Amino acid sequence: QVQLQESGPGLVKPEQTLSLTCTVSGASIPYYWHWIRQPPGRGLEWMGVISYSGSTYYNPSLKIRTSIARDTAKNQFTLQLLSVTPEDTAVYYCAASKALILGQTTKNTYDSWGQGTQVTVSS
Repeated sequence: QVQLQESGPGLVKPEQTLSLTCTVSGASIPYYWHWIRQPPGRGLEWMGVISYSGSTYYNPSLKIRTSIARDTAKNQFTLQLLSVTPEDTAVYYCAASKALILGQTTKNTYDSWGQGTQVTVSS
């Protein structure tokens, strides 16, 4: 079974770039790799996905600030979120799905989730 682990800084200053990495293990078949976040007191928000071939799809509300990339040699995929504000404070999750799904925020829609990493945007 595929396992995911998020990593990155827990504190980012406003206007800086948030960069997170998801390390993948146990993926014996191609997956789609997602980033999803949950701000405090709010529901899950799907941010985007990258396919095993490198195609990307983004939440329209975040598209201009979001970039997802993959490093197959390292079994990792990454998230960059530009020009962050305190509203970007959230727990950030990476997730995997066997099929292409867009915009879904129900946990059992996905085949695997990371444990999540807290990111706080503050000066």
